[in-house]
Amino acid sequence: MKFTEEHDSFRSTVRRLVDEEINPYVDEWEAAGIFPAHELFAKLGAVGALGLEYDEEYGGSGADHSFTFVLAEELGRCNAAGIPMAIAVQTSMATPALARYGSDDLKRRWLEPTLKGEMVCSIAVSEPDAGSDVAGISTHAVLDGDQYIINGRKMWITNGTQADWICLLARTDPMSKPGDYHGMSLIVVPTDTPGFSVSRKIDKMGNRSSDTAELVFDDVRVPASNVIGEPGKGFQQQMAQFQDERLVGAYIAVSGARRALDRTKHYLQERAAFGKPLLANQALQYRLAELYADVDTVDGFLRYAAQRYLDGYDVTREASVAKLKVGRLVREVADACVQFHGGMGYAEEMWVARYFRDARLVSIGGGADEVMLRIITMLEGMGKK
Repeated sequence: MKFTEEHDSFRSTVRRLVDEEINPYVDEWEAAGIFPAHELFAKLGAVGALGLEYDEEYGGSGADHSFTFVLAEELGRCNAAGIPMAIAVQTSMATPALARYGSDDLKRRWLEPTLKGEMVCSIAVSEPDAGSDVAGISTHAVLDGDQYIINGRKMWITNGTQADWICLLARTDPMSKPGDYHGMSLIVVPTDTPGFSVSRKIDKMGNRSSDTAELVFDDVRVPASNVIGEPGKGFQQQMAQFQDERLVGAYIAVSGARRALDRTKHYLQERAAFGKPLLANQALQYRLAELYADVDTVDGFLRYAAQRYLDGYDVTREASVAKLKVGRLVREVADACVQFHGGMGYAEEMWVARYFRDARLVSIGGGADEVMLRIITMLEGMGKK
């Protein structure tokens, strides 16, 4: 990818927003277990950060994927991973299908205010008994005249307690049952609809500033016109959304890993032991150098993947490889950073403890490592009878 002065200007804008509007408040938001999504997203919307690749007609910027890469790199500089994840839900997880397949009316009513930061959205796929196995979902929507009646539960829903609308994956074909890949649809569900409720906000190990909820749909009625695109195509639409999610998540995580190494290097330069800076120890130098090399290697692959996306290729393989390798790398980086901080790395008062907890989610959310391996296995023609 080639970056221009326009990219540099956008990078500076996002960096300033992260430094002034996010990082000073992260400790407060982490302690509260939530951040003010409507307030923050309005600021992001004002600088065009929420709809970079979407049509200008609906409030987007009409930019290309290289700007999304820049945004993700800068979000990786946040002092807690929960905030960039919540932002990525708004930009790259809950809105791609609506932007690609939604009717003009749906985009006017839901996408446009979302890109402006006037609304907060969530993507609802996982369920208490169906996480990475998307085909296992049981939430269903029954057609009744010109409305769908929705019943079911959704789990691990980022932004779930603050969302104005949900991009919901449900079974709309009465013949479709858990285990089937067909008969699902993505549906826009306003959260002020009777029968919708937040069952609970989940207390998590990390990403604590991001509100994650369990949702209940109890005879929720929405217009049939709220289906995104063609009914029954929801599984395919969601698989496409996953590629956006996995790539952007990887961009953010690698940027965060590089920053964690930089901060650890600085700590080792300042911290003395046995009469000299810790960084004078060659074993620590070599370990940091190896991790920097690994980050550089993965970052190079991500830039290749981003270019493939830009060129219009199917990036299922690239997104799966990126998700797998980045998830494992950031866990390794986080462990080394804690170790090199010694006892202080185990103290909650230091940034590194939070980074260690936050990093663990990268290998779980959006499809576990094992799911990525299964996808790569299938693309390599293995596992077939």
